[in-house]
Amino acid sequence: MRTVDDVRERVRAEYLEMPGLHLTIDQVQRLCGIERPICTTVLDGLVEERFLCVKPNGAYARAWEGYRARAAKATRHLITGLKAS
Repeated sequence: MRTVDDVRERVRAEYLEMPGLHLTIDQVQRLCGIERPICTTVLDGLVEERFLCVKPNGAYARAWEGYRARAAKATRHLITGLKAS
């Protein structure tokens, strides 16, 4: 019997292997051979991690590459001791 973590990694691997993959929950169920409650738990978790997103048509797809929500920081480096020419 597979654990939820095993299924999560399987689903993650499918999306990593096939860029541009868009699947409905029913398609993910069939692809991975899992029951609906486990599929829902896994997909919800991957959306929460921002690995997947839900498209307007209900399909699950990879979230934008490199996206990480962060607060923007403005940093300023002062250089001292330079003489104007």
